[in-house]
Amino acid sequence: MRVVIAGGHGQIALLLARVLADRGDDVLSLIRKPEQSGAIEAAGATPVVLDLETASRAAVAEALAGADAAVFAAGAGPGSTIDRKYTVDKGGSVLLADACEEAGTGRFVQISSMGAGAPAAPGGDPVWAAYIDAKTQAEDDLKARGGLAWTILRPGGLTDDAGTGTVTLAAPPVPRASVPRADVAGVIAELLTAPGTAGLTLELRSGPMPIRDAVAAVART
Repeated sequence: MRVVIAGGHGQIALLLARVLADRGDDVLSLIRKPEQSGAIEAAGATPVVLDLETASRAAVAEALAGADAAVFAAGAGPGSTIDRKYTVDKGGSVLLADACEEAGTGRFVQISSMGAGAPAAPGGDPVWAAYIDAKTQAEDDLKARGGLAWTILRPGGLTDDAGTGTVTLAAPPVPRASVPRADVAGVIAELLTAPGTAGLTLELRSGPMPIRDAVAAVART
């Protein structure tokens, strides 16, 4: 399988690239800065310098040529402005989905967040509210597309703990809890080869079920 990961220098993206490369997939990772290339190559992927905030649809579609699947793992990150929540977390996902349709890349996995799908609680951090709103709008954009086999994954609080290989994965609502980034990467790798999960929005936290079994349990037959 040929997989393109947007936001390729992110922590989940690097872990995912290694999982995919180790199983024999061809991985291209989209990055903003040339100096990030070494980390991409160390993970077993091929770096492609392409900034989703400035790239054209045609340029992204060119990077997707021949790809079987795309993963949206990009994010404005901690400390970013409200504006960048919309240009990256929403706009980047919309651009990648547009480019997938142009390039004929049919599978799309979007990393969202628990809390998306509803307004953030009033009176809280306005940047967090913008992040949740941007993620919600990005999800809504995907759900309106009939030409993509999309899956939306909403992890709980992310940690750098070692992956356990076991999770709770289900349709919302799932009680919020943490999950290691390594296990998020493991779930995404399984979702990419599980066509029965297309059209599903799933929430993820640490739990008792082996990842492969958890994905099989939610897949439509």
